[in-house]
Amino acid sequence: MGISRDSRHKRRNTGGRRHPHQKKRKYECGRPPAMTKLGPKNVHVVRARGGNLKFRALTLETGNYSWGSEATTRKTRILQVVYNASSNELVRTNTLVKGAIVQIDATPFRQWYEQHYGESIGEKKGAKKADKKKRKPKKQSDHVVRKLARRRKNHAVDNALNDQFVVGRLYARISSRPGQSGRCDGYILEGDELTFYLKKL
Repeated sequence: MGISRDSRHKRRNTGGRRHPHQKKRKYECGRPPAMTKLGPKNVHVVRARGGNLKFRALTLETGNYSWGSEATTRKTRILQVVYNASSNELVRTNTLVKGAIVQIDATPFRQWYEQHYGESIGEKKGAKKADKKKRKPKKQSDHVVRKLARRRKNHAVDNALNDQFVVGRLYARISSRPGQSGRCDGYILEGDELTFYLKKL
């Protein structure tokens, strides 16, 4: 029969039954959901109406995620799905859909932060002294030292976010549609939004 997006099969507002006066039309067709899972990248191209193309991601494992407060974006690995408002089944099966809360690898963002501010992020308090002895200080010009000091001035990272850097996993929200665009991009949760979702976990 196929999936149809018509309304002729539904009853009238009064409750009366509609008699079908025409068959299903091609322009009313629908398609089964992609149900994108975690795994090596596998994207199918689907021809849509008007010769347009949709990119149906069947499995994905990476995506571009933005850190809003720092205005930077990095490609990183998606580790697991931790929350979905619509169904716990989508969490259990690691299904990637728009609006899902996932954990991503923090390494690319840690590397950017250390390069941009000249200081480490997400270090445990007890491990600081031992790590500093192992690391050799980079040779930097006076101009670079002053520039990094200016960036660090009046700059602070939220404690909830810093704790996630210690573990190496950041909470993020998917903002793209993997089944339509073939991509799984999103943004890192911060502030009130992060607090809201931490209560849900």
